[in-house]
Formats: sequence, C-alpha cells, structure tokens
Amino acid sequence: MTVPLLRLGTRGSPLALTQTGLVRDALARAVPALAGPGAIEIVPIRTTGDVIQDRPLSEAGGKGLFVKEIEEALLQRRIDAAVHSMKDMPTAQPPGLAISAFLPREDARDVLIAGDLDRIDALPQGAVVGTSALRRKALLLHRRPDLRIVTLRGNVDTRLARRADGTVHATILALAGLRRLGKPNVGAAIPESEMLPAVGQGAVCIEARADDAQVRGWLAAINHEATAVRVRAEHAMLAALDGSCRTPIAGHATLTDGLLHLRGLIARPDGSTVIETERQGAVADAAAMGHDAGEELKRRGGPGFFAD
Repeated sequence: MTVPLLRLGTRGSPLALTQTGLVRDALARAVPALAGPGAIEIVPIRTTGDVIQDRPLSEAGGKGLFVKEIEEALLQRRIDAAVHSMKDMPTAQPPGLAISAFLPREDARDVLIAGDLDRIDALPQGAVVGTSALRRKALLLHRRPDLRIVTLRGNVDTRLARRADGTVHATILALAGLRRLGKPNVGAAIPESEMLPAVGQGAVCIEARADDAQVRGWLAAINHEATAVRVRAEHAMLAALDGSCRTPIAGHATLTDGLLHLRGLIARPDGSTVIETERQGAVADAAAMGHDAGEELKRRGGPGFFAD
C-alpha cells in the first residue's frame, strides 16, 4: 500500500470534498513529488457545524464550527493540511497554524432559487424564504420586510430539495458552490447591490502547520495571490468589527488592474438598518483598507448595534 505524502483534511459534505479534490489536482499538477497515484489522501472529518442541523449556527457558537475539529486534527498531526471554505474561517488561526494558500476565487455572488422567479422583488407578498445566514436574512428583510424567513440548514442538495417540495418558496445559496458542484444554471445570481456577499465567499483556503516548511512550500506552488489580497482586505475589516455569525456583516473586495476596491456593510438582524462603506487603494494597503473600513462601520453603528 502506498503511504500518502500529504493528507488533506476536510468536511465530508459533497461540496467540501469537491473543493478538496480541486486542491489535490492543483497540487498534483504543480508539485512533481505529489503527482503519483496515492501521493495525496483526502481525509473527511465531521465537524460541530455538520452535527448541528436544528438551529442557526449563530445560536450554537458562531464562527469556527465548521473548522474546529479539522484544525485539531492538523495540530495533532493526523492530517498535514486542511481545506476550508474561507467564509467559514474565524479572523485568526490557532497558535501554530497558518493559512498558506488560496485557490482562484469563484464568483462570490449569492443565488436566488425560486422556480421561475429571478428577482427578490418578484417574490410574492409574504413568501417564505429558507436560509440560516443572518446576513442573507437581514438583507432580504431590508429590501422586503414582508418576507417570512425560516431556518434552513443542510448541504446544497438538501436545501434545493426543500425548495422543490414546497417547504419554502425560495432559498439562497452561494453561486461558487453551485458552480463547483456542476449546477451553474440553478437559480438567478443576485446583484451585489442587493445582497453583498459574505466575507471570503467563493474562496477556498488551505491551512497548514506554521512550522511545516515542506507542506507550506508545496502549498505556495498553487497559491493564487490575487485571491489572497482580496481576502486579506475583507478579513481585516471583519477583524476590526470583531465579526462573528451573531451580527450580519458583508464584505467583498475586487482587484482590477492593480487597484483594490472593498465594499462592506453591517446590518441589524431585522433588516431595519444597513450601514455601508467602501474603500479603494493599492494592493499593498489591503489590510489597512480593511481595518479602516471596519473601524468606520463600528463607529457609525455605535455600541448598541452589535449582538453580544
């Protein structure tokens, strides 16, 4: 039996396994030592976020519920690197771990799945929309306070099935996940002006032990720097806000011809108030731009804006 040179830990959902397969394939192309059969093993790990299906994650501890057990396996050397959806990541890694690479980012927009309807404004009065994301709920209610939002958890196919069987009139999913699962034509993409994406949405990151020079060297060979820069700005904003799953926060950075553009917002959970800001500047200033945007939003929101 071939002993794997690299063990990649991941959640066991179809999307997580697909994303980890993309990482495996990229490494096999870029690193000759990892190109042989059996050189890379994918290790599925069940996380707290996967176990909890009966309530929003904001009620169960917020950020990190999809990464905690995977990071523990990494620290205990049961795996050599971890593949995550960046939007699941807290703003700081545990001591001894570091985000070491990103795949090229997919389209970060959300998708409305509502049968023949392709716009939020086209939903019928009082329509039931299933989502577990506070950001999506707040932005939906800000635009359509008549909507009834219900908690809908589970993987992509589960949520699509609940829409199809009439449990909800509509649901919202990330376009990036749908594309990676081979479902690019499901639903209608929502303009960012109506629903700004979650911080890190559409980005896949790979985490490794900070002292593992060999693995981090392998990962450097596939790192997509433009994605890293964009996420750096978004996460700096999130860190300045002390952001978690308990407060609706959105942020998305784009990079065009060397110019970085960051948009961010905070919202009350009921959608009654949305505060927005944006920054534009050089790539080298990504973290500073994000931090400054976050500080502005925190100042404008005031001490009573954020959930405990």
